[in-house]
Amino acid sequence: MNPFDADTAIEAAGERRWRGQVSERWYVGRGANGGLLAAQCVRAMQALAGDPERVPRSLTVHFLEAPVAGPIEIAGTIERAGRSTTAVSLRLEQGERTVGLALGALARWRDGGREHLAVAPPRVPRPDALAPLDPATSGLPAFVANYDWRWAVEEGGHAARVGGWIRTAEPRAVDHVALAAFADAFPPAVFPLIGGTAPAPTIDLTIHFRAPLDGLGEGWILGAFASRRLAGGFFEEDGELWSEDGRLLVQSRQLAMLREPPA
Repeated sequence: MNPFDADTAIEAAGERRWRGQVSERWYVGRGANGGLLAAQCVRAMQALAGDPERVPRSLTVHFLEAPVAGPIEIAGTIERAGRSTTAVSLRLEQGERTVGLALGALARWRDGGREHLAVAPPRVPRPDALAPLDPATSGLPAFVANYDWRWAVEEGGHAARVGGWIRTAEPRAVDHVALAAFADAFPPAVFPLIGGTAPAPTIDLTIHFRAPLDGLGEGWILGAFASRRLAGGFFEEDGELWSEDGRLLVQSRQLAMLREPPA
């Protein structure tokens, strides 16, 4: 089994309840990266819907407490199942602690109709022209070793930006589970702005899945993340994930806390 699939796997633990594991391989600071929990939530919402044609369209996770290494359980509820859309809620628990709450929506993809796209993928070199990040010497948290990263940010524009190409360390087919993890896989966009790093726990993360995933295979995904407002110890971050052929696959937004040391 691919290590990413092993780490994000969940198994039935009762009616509408699943059990997974939080591995120290996914640690950032004193707890796990939110992308791991988002990926497990996608698996749980797909299991709740029980219909492969109803694909994830939206997921919002509120992170209440940092999850630690060990078992984690996800309790799910189908809030509504209509003719084409299923709405679910999830509760993430470790022992007596609720570490996260999530809402999700799954729906059939509707072909045809009006389309509009006012953004384009960043203009950056192809991944094979960029040097891979060495997790052992990067100084970044442990969870980066789960990915193959090629850093690249489009020149010019706003300073609070990060981005580049990403795939799992052992390549696997791109699916909604992987995209959910990728949406919280990059360092915070404010790090270039502050000229360093600092603890930046996520308060909430919303992921919108915006395109069918046909034909992606084990290809690279291009991430672009930016922040426009840092104030009062919090910042927002807007993200995009693009396919190699220029399809906008995901739009995301998160609110995070920045714990800079006192000046």
